[in-house]
Amino acid sequence: MEKEVVLEETIELTKEEKEVEQKKKNNIKIYSKYRIFSWDLLFYYAIIYLFLTIEKKITPAQVLQFEAFYILFKFLTQIPCTLIIQKIGKRKSLILANFITAIHVLFIMYAPDFEILLISQLLCAFSFVIKSTCESDMLYDSIEHGENRGIKFAKIDGKANSRYYFIDAISAILSGFLFVINPYIPMALCFIISLLCFLLSAKFEEIHKEKGKMHIREEIKSIRFGLKNVFISKRLRSLVLINAVFIGLIKILQNLRNTVLIEIGMPEQYFGIIFAILGIVTGIAAKCQGRIHKKHRNKTLAFLSIPTAISCLLMGVIMLCKFSEMTTIVLIFGLFIIQYIMKGPYYVLIKQYFNNFTNSEKRIKIATTNNLCENAIASCLVFGASYILNYISITYSTIIIGCIFVIAIVLLLDYMRGTVGLKPEEYSKKEIL
Repeated sequence: MEKEVVLEETIELTKEEKEVEQKKKNNIKIYSKYRIFSWDLLFYYAIIYLFLTIEKKITPAQVLQFEAFYILFKFLTQIPCTLIIQKIGKRKSLILANFITAIHVLFIMYAPDFEILLISQLLCAFSFVIKSTCESDMLYDSIEHGENRGIKFAKIDGKANSRYYFIDAISAILSGFLFVINPYIPMALCFIISLLCFLLSAKFEEIHKEKGKMHIREEIKSIRFGLKNVFISKRLRSLVLINAVFIGLIKILQNLRNTVLIEIGMPEQYFGIIFAILGIVTGIAAKCQGRIHKKHRNKTLAFLSIPTAISCLLMGVIMLCKFSEMTTIVLIFGLFIIQYIMKGPYYVLIKQYFNNFTNSEKRIKIATTNNLCENAIASCLVFGASYILNYISITYSTIIIGCIFVIAIVLLLDYMRGTVGLKPEEYSKKEIL
């Protein structure tokens, strides 16, 4: 009789395991499609600068402030978002986030002034904090445990991201020409894609059951745990610092590029084509993240960050030199290509580095801590850049900002030497959580 009971329990356990395995396969399959459209906003970045400056009548410095407030709001919403994820689970949180992303686009379309535009950034920050925590973690939970887990994650995520960049390139070309016809057409298409992501996210299945109610005290304790690990582990500390500075630079360049194009006399309808080409370049580069990591190992972040910072400095130098219009355009475009080549693999690799040597529970705590530090530091950097741009011309602003980031990144890389990209056996016990 006892043997029959044991046998029944074993069969029941096997069925549960099969169900979990099926859920994992389903999530990986959906993630590969979902990520193509959800990685970031489509029909948006090629024209948002023009939409804000021409249609909404705000200044280039205000556009940078617009971005800085977004990063600041990400910092402020980090704890509430984490509490929501713990309360309702990753799947439901992701559905909520994608719905709010669509509402955020509507707010931008119909905002009458800068203050209402800031509300749209609050909504966007809330949704993308949840997305950044849940999306990659849902994929990681769906990949079988093993020493190649991080590599498999990077391969799936990198492939989906590269496809996103190709679709983004197509949307950028279309949005540039559609903007000339009517500025609201690209924004309407962005809204439709956001709704598509909302529907796709509903198809995910929860791997780990939600824990139920979580109190703010517990969340603060969780953040303390993350901060403690960051302070103990030089590897994590280095990753948090370099990531925050590099993300700040990426966000600043994202806005400076548009101002530079206007400064050198580039017609509006060609913005989409330029960013489409750059999107394709990023997609190709994202596919190469594995080879870049294998080749450069613990020097990978230096390989990606230093050329990006130097390219910012050189943009200002080229504009200062007063070359012919065609020469200036070619040189500036070349620097843009460098920036996009470096950006593509970075987003995949940095997530891989953070996720290495952690379990599901610790990943959320470390991700929360990293997001808090990233948003706090990056928002200060972007606000600082907007202040510089408000009082100094775009030419000298890019030179000053470039110099600051070159110095900061070189100092950080020197500090973190020999802490990232190593094999597990090459780390001390305190570096592996």
